[in-house]
Parts: sequence; structure tokens; C-alpha cells
Amino acid sequence: MDIASAILIVVGLIVFEIVSSIDNAVINAETLATMGEKARRFFITWGIFFAVFVVRGLLPWLIVWATIPSLGFFGSLTATFSNDPSVAEAVQSSAPILLLGGGVFLLFLFFHWLFIEEKNFGWRKVEPFFLRQGAWFYATVSILLMVVVWFALERSAMLAFGAVVGSTAFFITHGFRQHAEAMEKRLSDKSSGLSDISKVLYLEVIDLSFSIDGVLGAFAFTLSVPLILIGNGIGAIVIRQLTVANIHRVKRYLYLKNGAMYSIAVLGSVMIGHGFGLHIPEWFAPISTVLIIGYFFRRSLRVIEK
Repeated sequence: MDIASAILIVVGLIVFEIVSSIDNAVINAETLATMGEKARRFFITWGIFFAVFVVRGLLPWLIVWATIPSLGFFGSLTATFSNDPSVAEAVQSSAPILLLGGGVFLLFLFFHWLFIEEKNFGWRKVEPFFLRQGAWFYATVSILLMVVVWFALERSAMLAFGAVVGSTAFFITHGFRQHAEAMEKRLSDKSSGLSDISKVLYLEVIDLSFSIDGVLGAFAFTLSVPLILIGNGIGAIVIRQLTVANIHRVKRYLYLKNGAMYSIAVLGSVMIGHGFGLHIPEWFAPISTVLIIGYFFRRSLRVIEK
């Protein structure tokens, strides 16, 4: 991998992490408004450390290690930079399991947004139609999983198991998010009686559930854990600063969430393609992410200008 490719990947990771974390930032900002100054400073200072170095730092490393245990704990960090043929063979043989599982997770996430979640309609001829067909979400993802597992079984049982793990991870994190939505109103209520410590701890749990999207999506860009740490880390720092500075200004960009979700659909498809052995150029994921999000950013800007 040359320097230009590495820079392109890091830029794509930063953009994707920022835009995909906007919902998390909104919850954080609204809850921080109900907390005391000391608790806010603690969350901003140590929250950034936890979000960047613990969650987004350890999670991709642990995922690679769990998928390719033969590399060892430290070997999983530097595997993509190793010239050892045995390491390259281990990564090549085990990576499809990780990629297929991550792709299934991301596509489930996209279809849930498309069929279920309320949204600002970026494409008014398409998105309202799917929102009216909400009951078809479960049928769609079930058929998708069945098809992916069917073709994966032709290659290996472990590849099919990876797809099932991806779907399981989606429903687990989806359960956390549903609970977070139910708790958001209570957290935002100053008369709720919850202590600032309870709110800080809960925000960290929410941050963990939201970070899984960015971390799994990052593997569509690269399997290099150091590059993922750099890109996701910078993106996490930027979104935390936006949370503190003026999250309501960010919320004016109505279609950023649309851009994030369509880029998630592309990244999920890329990961599934890689999982089944298709060759997709390494520049495709970052370039498509920047173009999709740039398009919806421009559309949001036009609304603001009007």
C-alpha cells in the first residue's frame, strides 16, 4: 500500500466516522445540557479518551484477533504490514469471515433505516415508498441472510457462520439502541432524578453501541488496524468537538444521515463482495463514501441557503 492510498483511506474513514456518528452526538449533546459543569468537563475529557483509545482503539484490534487468532494478540495489529508469507496467508484465509459478517451487519442497518426509521426524505420518490412498507423489513433481511448463508455454505461452514454472527450483532446492538431511544427523553429531563454519574456511564454505553457501525464499516476500507485507528480516532475527536461546540448547527444539515446510510449500503455490499472473493479496488470504498456524503451535504446546504 502506497502513501497516497493510505491517505485516501484515512480521509474516507474520517468522513464516514463523523457522519455516521451524528445521531450519537445529538444524544450526547442533549444529555450534556442537563448535567452540571463538572460532569460535562469529565465526559468531554475522559469521554474522548474512552471513545478514541478504548472503544475505537481496541475494538477493531480485538475483532481481527478474534477472527484470525493464529496471528496472536500483537500480530493482529501489524498483520497487514508484515512481509511474512504465513501471516499474509492467515489474513487472506480468515478475512472473508470478518468481511461477510460485517457486510451483513451493515446491510441490515441500512434496510432498517430505509424501511423503519423516520427520516428527512432525500429522495422523495423512493424513500417514502419504502417507509410505507415497514412490515417488509424483517422479510427482506431474513431472505438476504438466507441467500448469503446458502452461497457461503458452498465455500465453508465458517464463512456462513460469519454471516450469522453479523446478523446476531445487528439485533443485539439494535436492542441497545431501542433502549437508548426510550431512555433519551428521561436523560434529557432535568427532573428525572438521575445523577450526573449515571448519565455519564449511560452515555458511554450508548457510545459503545454506536461505535460498532463505524468500526465494522472501516473494514470495507482496509484491514489495516493502524489505519482504522487513525481514521476512526480523528473522526471520533471531531464529532466530540462538534458535540460540545454547536451540535444544533450540525442538525441543520438535514440529509447527512441519508448520506451516511447510503454509504453504509455501499460499504456493506463491498464487504460481502470481498467476502465472496470479488476483487474490488481499494480506492472504491473511500471514493464512493466521500462522493455520496458530499452529494447529500450539498443538498443540505442548498436547503440552508434557501
